Amino acid sequence: MIDSKKNESRPELLIPLDARSKYLRRLVVEGMAGGGQGHLGPSLSLIEILRVLYDSILRFDPANPNSPDRDRCILSKGHGCLALYAMLVDKGFISREDLTNFCRPGGILGGHPEFGKIPGVEFSTGALGHGLSVGVGMALSARIQKRDSRIFIILGDGEINEGSVWEAALTAGKYKLENLIILIDHNKMQSYGSTDYVLPLAPLAEKWQSFGFSVQEANGHDVHELQCLLSEWPDPDGKPTAMICHTVKGKGFPFAENNPKWHHKNNFTDEEISLLLKDSRFYRKLKEIT
Repeated sequence: MIDSKKNESRPELLIPLDARSKYLRRLVVEGMAGGGQGHLGPSLSLIEILRVLYDSILRFDPANPNSPDRDRCILSKGHGCLALYAMLVDKGFISREDLTNFCRPGGILGGHPEFGKIPGVEFSTGALGHGLSVGVGMALSARIQKRDSRIFIILGDGEINEGSVWEAALTAGKYKLENLIILIDHNKMQSYGSTDYVLPLAPLAEKWQSFGFSVQEANGHDVHELQCLLSEWPDPDGKPTAMICHTVKGKGFPFAENNPKWHHKNNFTDEEISLLLKDSRFYRKLKEIT
């Protein structure tokens, strides 16, 4: 857990969640409760990133999810899929019933996003480290076809351990793919510990800059800050962009925040689900926002 004395250096720990962010977390819990399993921590750190993309930035049409002129968004850290599913429900790509059938026989939502089965999913991201490579191909394709589609790739910071990420980054830098933006969910935790313990990433910004990227940093739970920064993209110098979003794993539930035990659960007790749904800090006014 993060020492409360250090909170001033981690503003993402302190930022309050508004009604919409609480509602989207409710959807995540509904899906997890339906399937009796799921990656809670990695999903909760993503929500504001996805919220801003789908509310304010991405061009898409739920009635025509395969429109060639759409923007593409790949959740490369596919284990955070419950956050993506919550947004797809919210935007009308899938139903709330689909969400409650998460990981159930006959349901369309599995433990990782699956292209061709789930409307709005651009690429199957079961294994880590491949989303950026596919995104680079999409960005090159858009350039060749003279389409103005933009490509958004969401990476986990633990995922950056994968060498394929850096091979793709070299290619993006070489071709100056200004239509490509990477958003790194930098919650500083991996499946069993901190990134500093498992495999240190610092200096992360300098690494991306050395690969030819324009680099920005943001509080990944500050909706206004994310909106402002993403509205100013693409980079005027014609570079791909990497936005390091400082987030909190398990954001929104104090018992799960920065707690590796809540990275993934194979099953949940009734008491745990009740705790998630009734946490007094965030759901006292649940009926007003659902």
